[in-house]
Amino acid sequence: MDGIWFIAFFYLAAAVLAVPVANRLGLGSVLGYLIAGILIGHSLDLNLVGAETREVQQVAEFGVVMMLFLVGLGLEPQRLWEMRLRLLGLGGLQVDLTALLIAAGAVALGRYWGLWLAMGLIFAMSSTAIVLQTLSEKGLTKTEGGRSCFAVLLFQDIAVIAVLALIPLLARPAGWRDAGVDAGAPTPAGHGTAALVAGLPDWGYALVVLEAVATVVLGGYYLSRPLFRFIADSRLREVFTASALLLVIGTALLMTLVSLFPALGTFFAGVVLANNEFRHELQSAIEPFKGLLMGIFFITVGAAIDFGILFANFATVLGLTLGVMGLKAAVLLGLARLFRLPARDR
Repeated sequence: MDGIWFIAFFYLAAAVLAVPVANRLGLGSVLGYLIAGILIGHSLDLNLVGAETREVQQVAEFGVVMMLFLVGLGLEPQRLWEMRLRLLGLGGLQVDLTALLIAAGAVALGRYWGLWLAMGLIFAMSSTAIVLQTLSEKGLTKTEGGRSCFAVLLFQDIAVIAVLALIPLLARPAGWRDAGVDAGAPTPAGHGTAALVAGLPDWGYALVVLEAVATVVLGGYYLSRPLFRFIADSRLREVFTASALLLVIGTALLMTLVSLFPALGTFFAGVVLANNEFRHELQSAIEPFKGLLMGIFFITVGAAIDFGILFANFATVLGLTLGVMGLKAAVLLGLARLFRLPARDR
C-alpha cells in the first residue's frame, strides 16, 4: 500500500509541474502527461515501472470509461442518427481502406495476407482519449473537421468488438485448425474467461450479450429517472456523485462480465441518458474524476514505454510509424474530399 501512495504522489506532482509547462510551450496536456511519465519512470531512475504502476494504471484506465460515458451523455439518439452518414461513411471507409491498403502492400511483398489484414485493422484504429482531449484543448470540437474526427473515432470504438472477434481467424495461416487455443493468439470477444460467458456456444454468447445491452438500455430509460429523483430529494450532493459513479462502475462491470469493452457499454448508457433531465448533474459529478484519472493514465503510459526496444529498432519503428501516419493521412484526406469537407477542415 505504501508503494502505491508513493507512486500516486509522484504522478500527481509530475502532472502539476509538467502539464502547465507543456501548455505554455504549446505542446498540449496529453504530451505533458506523457513527458511527465517518461521523466519519473526512466529519467529520474525512481524504479516506478513495476507492479504498483500497473495497479495504478488499471485504476486510471477507468478515466477512459468515464470519458466515453460523458461523450454518450452529450449525444442524443436523434443527433446520433443525424450523423450516420459521417459515422458509417467516413468512419467505416477509413477503417476498411486503411486495413486493405496495408494488407495489399504486405501481399505485394509476399507476406501472408491474413496476418497483415489483422495488423491493418489494428493500425486503422486511433486513441479516442488522446484525440478528443487534443480537439477539446484546441477548441476544434464544434468545427466541421472536429465533428468528422469524432464520427471516425466513434466508428472505430464500435468496430473494435468485431475486429477482436475477427483477428484470431486472420492471424492463423489457412488450414491451421488446432484443437485448442493458440497460446499466442488473441482471444476474441465472447470466448474469454468472464464468468457469464465462459464455455458458452456462439449463439449462447450472442444471447447473453444482447441481454446485457438490453439491460443497460431499458434500465437507463425506465429506472434512471425515478432513481435520480429519489436521490435528488435527499439534497446531498455527495450521494448524487456516488450514484453517478455507481451507474458508470455498474455498467462497466456488466460489460466486463460478458467479455465486452467497459467503455463501449458506458457509452451506450450515456446515449440512453442523454435526454434525462439529470444529465447536467451527472456530467458535473463525473467530469472531475474523468480528468484526473485520464491524466494519471497518460502518465502511466509514458512511464511504461520500453526505450530499450525503441532504440534497438529505431529506424524500423520510425519508418513504420511515419508510413502508417502517412497512409492514414492520405486516406482521410481523400475521404474528406469525397465528403466535401471545407478545405480548412480536411
